[in-house]
Amino acid sequence: MSKPTEPFDRWHKRYPKPERGDEPCRCGTNKRPLYPSADHGRGRRWQARYTDIDGTERRTCLATWQEAREHLDKALAEIERKKSPNPADSMRVAFYAAQMIERRRKRRKNANTTAAYEGQLRNHVLPFIGSRPASTLRRRDSTSFIDYLIDKPGINSPRTVVQIFRIWRLLMHYMVDEDVPLPPNIVSRIELPEALPRVKVALSPGQVTAVAAAIRQVAPRYEVLIWLGACAGLRLGEAFGLKRSQVAWEHGLLRIVEQRQRGRAVRLKTRSSYATLPVDRFLIKRLARHTAQFSGPEAALSYAERRRQEHHPVDPTEKDLLATNRIGHPVLYSDFYPKWRKAVGQAGLPERTRFHDLKHFYTSTLAASGKHDPKTVQALSRHAGFSETWDTYAHPPLAVEEVTVTVFGTAFSDVA
Repeated sequence: MSKPTEPFDRWHKRYPKPERGDEPCRCGTNKRPLYPSADHGRGRRWQARYTDIDGTERRTCLATWQEAREHLDKALAEIERKKSPNPADSMRVAFYAAQMIERRRKRRKNANTTAAYEGQLRNHVLPFIGSRPASTLRRRDSTSFIDYLIDKPGINSPRTVVQIFRIWRLLMHYMVDEDVPLPPNIVSRIELPEALPRVKVALSPGQVTAVAAAIRQVAPRYEVLIWLGACAGLRLGEAFGLKRSQVAWEHGLLRIVEQRQRGRAVRLKTRSSYATLPVDRFLIKRLARHTAQFSGPEAALSYAERRRQEHHPVDPTEKDLLATNRIGHPVLYSDFYPKWRKAVGQAGLPERTRFHDLKHFYTSTLAASGKHDPKTVQALSRHAGFSETWDTYAHPPLAVEEVTVTVFGTAFSDVA
């Protein structure tokens, strides 16, 4: 093994010859004597000697051994980098963005979240900096990205800027994990625009009834989704994925085990989302009425709908779904939301009303009833994480043991 390169001492001989008359100077000690060279006391003592990548000898004089050592380390590291370049140094930001999304898909991360990340990267991050070598990014680029978003047409909300910057931060952290030499503070202490908290729409039973009646006029098949959100606290994807076989009609229970995204069955949002949920008899009656009325595809279909039905027959696993579209396929977000927005307008609800506000209504109605303690309300809403006993169940556990929910029958007592 070759001897490591060390700073060279100009003031003292490397190979003294005491037998030929060389005498030690005062710089050394009795145990380690030093013998003066011809340059003793002249100029800087320590010299960093190395041969650069082009084969040229370099000799830099410095005052202390530590300075010379640091200079050598830096120079030799640069030579090594040029000899064996880090592949990460030459890759562009677009490469890492695509790699991050692909890795999320391989690891079966939430499909909706992955699609949202991909859209934000494609629409905002890559047009700004996708062609840049990743290793050239600096903290000022994060600040410039915020300014770019604020000035970009179509982005009118500070909340949107903050959400997009979260994707930027995720991408920066991913590139750091991939050994891209980025500054450690590239996304720290970046000043973001002030984003006000999202205002939740507090719905009353009358407003829920109104929006259910409105969507009954717009798309009768989708009324049941309103009641599942308001009386069981189901998220929209969970309502899309609920099957008839997962309803215990006599016992008033719903087994929440999957959701539908883009028509496909996927995992629920969190582990705590899986539950066997006790529900009000009011909701069971609504589900039974829906099942009796909409047991299959519509009889009267348009020519285009019949063509779609012929080219894409209903999958056997989809026939048991409680809510389907007119041709018997799973409901898609793109089909439901226009009808939801129309129903919200017809019902006279605030324009910003979201389907998720029905889940907030569910929780607040349970809490205000006085019939359930806060811990029970939390469990029924499936907001808290499950304990270690989750893994011992062969099927989704009962959300709350020996609880009967009746408050929604009272809240909607005037609804036929």
